[in-house]
Amino acid sequence: MISSGLLARYRVDAVLLLVAIVWGGSYLSAKVLTEQASVGAVLALRFLVAAAALYVVWLVRRERRPTRGELAVGVLLGVTQSAILWLETLGVAFTSATNAGLIISLTIILTPILESVARRQWLPRPFFVAAVMAVVGVALLVSGNGFHAPNVGDLLILAAALVRSVHVTMVGHLTRGRRYSTITLTLIQAVVGSIIFTATDVPGLLYAVTTFGWAAWLGVLYLGLACSVFAFLAQMWAIRRTSAARASLLMGTEPVWAVLVGVTIGAETLGIVGVIGAVLIIASTYWGQRVEAVHRARADAAEPRHPLPVS
Repeated sequence: MISSGLLARYRVDAVLLLVAIVWGGSYLSAKVLTEQASVGAVLALRFLVAAAALYVVWLVRRERRPTRGELAVGVLLGVTQSAILWLETLGVAFTSATNAGLIISLTIILTPILESVARRQWLPRPFFVAAVMAVVGVALLVSGNGFHAPNVGDLLILAAALVRSVHVTMVGHLTRGRRYSTITLTLIQAVVGSIIFTATDVPGLLYAVTTFGWAAWLGVLYLGLACSVFAFLAQMWAIRRTSAARASLLMGTEPVWAVLVGVTIGAETLGIVGVIGAVLIIASTYWGQRVEAVHRARADAAEPRHPLPVS
């Protein structure tokens, strides 16, 4: 019979996997939208929709006003989250999908390294072997169009991978064990993103609002509600109940779902090499989860902790 602890872990894993699926579908929407408006305008609309929806949720849940700690953490995470999306969206415009998909997957390796440094406790070697296998899988998955020489877009994507790793690690270390409201923190992040991107591209935002058709607005709603409201809330909720390294592996399957969306909706093709890469990513991710789970269980048993409940 499956224990309650195991069921809880599977629930967290399922939520993180769903986040990866939702984000995997965001590439096609973002690509279409950025062909009609500037990157800043698209991101401003995404955060504005997310902030409005989160504010409604915040009112319905009757959340208390943010504490100074929540405000400080929310603003910091809002800045890093905004930086991630800006670097990713801008980087893809200057580099190939092959290079972008491979470089952003380095988050799978960067996150456990950063977390190990922060905790001063290295993960077992098999974890890093699994992480490298996942990156190899991504390389096979996205190598259909061949590799290109590094350019400014590659550097932007590399920066996005590094900032994402820092962001995921900070979420875990700044919120775990504290009575911070997940909804409040996510709302603050969305408001910060709205302010940043609206202030930096007012003309582009006005142009987008006056020219977008219904299809474009559906894309905005998908990015704002599914990829921001749901994904941000789910990501923070799950990371506060697991490790940043485990979360990174699960969300590292994002390229697989991005390709599946492209094949099924965008009418793109996926060869046998891509299929092998997708299988390799899933298999190595599962292996890495098992290694990390056993390691974390042993660490918790050796040094028991009593964190405060989270909301």
